[in-house]
Amino acid sequence: MVDGASIVGLGMTELGRVYGRSPRRLAADAVRLAVADAGLALGDVDGLLVSHGMGGSPGIELADTLGLRDLRLLAKMEAFGATAGAMVSYAAMSVLSGTASTVVCVFADAPLKPEQSAGSAYHRNAPAGSGVAPGKAEWYGFGGMTAALGFRSVNAFYALAAQRHMARYGTTSEQLGAIAVSTRAWAARNPLAQMREPITLADHQSSRWVAEPLHLLDCCLVSNGAIAVAVTTAERARDLAQPPVHVWGWGQGHPGHRKERGSEFGLTTGAVTSGPIAMKMAGVTVDDIDVCQLYDCYTYTVLVSLEDYGFCAKGEGGAFAASGALGPGGALPTNTGGGQLSAYYMWGMTPLSEAVIQARGHGGERQADKHDVVLVSGNGGILDHHSTLIVSPHPKGI
Repeated sequence: MVDGASIVGLGMTELGRVYGRSPRRLAADAVRLAVADAGLALGDVDGLLVSHGMGGSPGIELADTLGLRDLRLLAKMEAFGATAGAMVSYAAMSVLSGTASTVVCVFADAPLKPEQSAGSAYHRNAPAGSGVAPGKAEWYGFGGMTAALGFRSVNAFYALAAQRHMARYGTTSEQLGAIAVSTRAWAARNPLAQMREPITLADHQSSRWVAEPLHLLDCCLVSNGAIAVAVTTAERARDLAQPPVHVWGWGQGHPGHRKERGSEFGLTTGAVTSGPIAMKMAGVTVDDIDVCQLYDCYTYTVLVSLEDYGFCAKGEGGAFAASGALGPGGALPTNTGGGQLSAYYMWGMTPLSEAVIQARGHGGERQADKHDVVLVSGNGGILDHHSTLIVSPHPKGI
């Protein structure tokens, strides 16, 4: 008997400027693709975990769309970009405990609208009945102070985090730019990537400011689409259609840093907690990691995650990225599909999907030569949540 849980199916819809389907329809398509990829039937699915984009009661509504009945596990989960990793960990625990036998985890979103800019896709709306004009956010307490000072977008808060790291450790914009350049070099090898044209450090530096110190090329894409993965036991995975991707370890971290004097906001993330938990469970250290798939809503999050996982010392993430270690031919292949900066933005499903592709050895031109141990990192909120997965093409302990 093989002990453990495995990802056995991967379903990806068209990604990017994809119109005409609601998030729920996209999610249903991704679930069907993941189940078919595994060589299973929809009737084999008895667990469903959903994330984002569908509104209402997304679990029940998606199950109804798919014709799923008598599910043994059904929930909506929300830790923003950390959700995908958390969903897989709960799916793994469910199949190992016998709560369910096959659990599908799915994310879907469709913020892009025809003839509208990507920048208009994510506006923070006030709660219904709040008396605040449509398109305006409602702020309370300490949050009201930050809004009054101009911090009214996610971009601004991540810019604040990046600026804090720069002030403390001397990190430079050029070092952030090195991450954008290496990520685009990987995207050039990925036929599914939205942005495949190579860029230079000069291109990064000349791209417009979004919120200083973040240039446009420091910021992720906006994408429509859906991605799903199917999880079952490693024992059952041996008889299915695809090479199983074994889940060796998982962990979460929720630091609770307030954005005020004396906190560690911008200097450390939940990876400090989730990384050691996942690696201890997997029985590995950072020296064993062959490939990294790091949540890259901004270049800054890659840099700080590298430090917090221990791939380099605190404050040395910029120099590590600038060394060329992350790109094709580098010592630590990172975001090998182009990540959220250049491939597609599906929250934590972006790094997870590429981890599955790499662990299977299905990366084609971008396939990492050594891919025995892959780290998957998810970041949620504004550095509020973190999830870590350690996956491998090999059963745990082999």
